[in-house]
Amino acid sequence: MEEEVVAGNAIGTEFGAIAMFMQADPVVKGVMISLALASVWTWAIIVDKSLTFSRLRGKAKRFEEQFYSGRPLDDLYRRLKDRLDHPMARVFVAGMDEFAKNAPSSGFAPSAVQRAERRMMAEATREIERASSQLPVLATVGSVAPFVGLFGTVWGIMNSFQGIAQTGDANLAVVAPGIAEALFATAIGLVAAIPAVVAYNRYTAALNSYVSRVEGFTGEFTAILSRQADGGR
Repeated sequence: MEEEVVAGNAIGTEFGAIAMFMQADPVVKGVMISLALASVWTWAIIVDKSLTFSRLRGKAKRFEEQFYSGRPLDDLYRRLKDRLDHPMARVFVAGMDEFAKNAPSSGFAPSAVQRAERRMMAEATREIERASSQLPVLATVGSVAPFVGLFGTVWGIMNSFQGIAQTGDANLAVVAPGIAEALFATAIGLVAAIPAVVAYNRYTAALNSYVSRVEGFTGEFTAILSRQADGGR
């Protein structure tokens, strides 16, 4: 009975995560380390994007409440021009700047609205690119990590078969540790890939929703500027 307990403890230690990593082939170790780092990077991006999109939604809601409150846009412009802490405010201020720059003292030039619209669209594009940064990393990890883990698995199994060929012993107790180490690489790959895929889909949807929000605001603000230009001529 005592021998069985000792054997069970030995097997448990041998097949522990740390033990499998320490006993793995150098190539498989490299695969495990790279996948672990990819997983850490993925979770860092997930936390950052979760905070980013939550902050963007909150500030966009507050900005829209101020914009549609009926107060003069000049007042909102004066309050925001020195406090540009979110994309919609920067798009608004860029449009107001360009519109005022192209408005002669005697009235509004016909091209003022078009130039303001182009300036807002350029600013919106920059803001959207900033908000979408790091999302390609999630897509890359989600698509590549399983194959990197599979490469480690194939390499580890090849080593196990080479060990069988050298020793001539195909006993399961001999090949099981090597196969377990190889499969452990695949498991790490999936641990890295699954959150990356889920997060990429989630934040891509959040980004598309925010893009629609910014584009909708840009179109409506352009219409307001156009009405002001018509009234100024």
